[in-house]
Amino acid sequence: MRDHLARHGVRSRLTYDAGGGKANLFATVGEGRRPGIVLSGHTDVVPVDGQDWDTDPFTVHERDGRLYGRGTADMKSFIATALHYVPRFLAADMSGAVHLALSYDEEIGAFGVPLLLKDLEEAGIRPAGCIVGEPTSMEPVLAHKGTHRFRCCVRGREAHSAMATLGVNSIEVAARLIVYIRHLAERYGQLETRDYGFPVPFTTLQTTMISGGTGQNIVPRDCEFLVDVRTLPGGSFDAIYDEVRRYAATLEPAMKAVAPEAGIGFEFLFTMPGFEVGDQDKVVQLASHLARNSRFGKVSFGTEAGLFGQAGIPTVVIGPGDIAQAHTPNEFITLEQVVLAERFVERLIEHDAVLERAAAEAPRA
Repeated sequence: MRDHLARHGVRSRLTYDAGGGKANLFATVGEGRRPGIVLSGHTDVVPVDGQDWDTDPFTVHERDGRLYGRGTADMKSFIATALHYVPRFLAADMSGAVHLALSYDEEIGAFGVPLLLKDLEEAGIRPAGCIVGEPTSMEPVLAHKGTHRFRCCVRGREAHSAMATLGVNSIEVAARLIVYIRHLAERYGQLETRDYGFPVPFTTLQTTMISGGTGQNIVPRDCEFLVDVRTLPGGSFDAIYDEVRRYAATLEPAMKAVAPEAGIGFEFLFTMPGFEVGDQDKVVQLASHLARNSRFGKVSFGTEAGLFGQAGIPTVVIGPGDIAQAHTPNEFITLEQVVLAERFVERLIEHDAVLERAAAEAPRA
């Protein structure tokens, strides 16, 4: 992508991960012009391991009005559309710049884009707004939940299973914690104020992975599990995390009475902040105008929009494709959705021309 932009005379800013093997890319098409709109997307995809694909997932296949391949819906069609229109952005001599923000490692915790945003802040680059092109079927999205994950590690003591009282069973302790988390999830489902704009209108918690034990006749020493939390915008993950850890602390005395080395540890993994914007916000109205779509939605999946919003950049989420196809075997996007994305970008160019013409025709004081 850097080389593609360079062939059109567009310079790219790269920010690398700690190992230097991954990078974000930020490019301004039309340097020297007034700050413009960011077209933002993540370049990584989820794995295809264990999925039954009819075609090579990393080669695009067109069939029956669809493009099949990993990332076609999430969200490489949006990125490809933006890159395709770079020559048009330049030829149109737009009054405002168009920025491209392409991040790494969004799927595993949005680890890339904070470095990109920090670089922009240090360089004094302040875009006027941001469009995050996640698959929304080209419907402007005003809000999404916050995504948070943590790991719980239970250390017990090994013993022969015939001598169970000499050991501390880490799996059983973990099970008590998991059941508590499930009760906590049910409490939120019953008592939290609903936001029916979301498909799931309340905060959710669930255990998503677990491992433990070394043999069928050994009291297991170690067990760990991962927890996924999705909070409504404005909801407090910290309150949930603290409550789980307080309950864990009540289990430790009985464990340590048998094995002083036993205990329960927690590792915070990441937070992708929730996102919410008003339907009258300028960038939302712009997206609605460009998409010719006055319906607004809210989604339960996370995006990088919350991070752009925290950086003070007005942001909206809208892009081609259906989130129902993301991460699935035989992922696809319809050509109809690709065309809608093309029309969206073309209207962005036309919109800039209208603004520039209006400015030129405005009476001078």
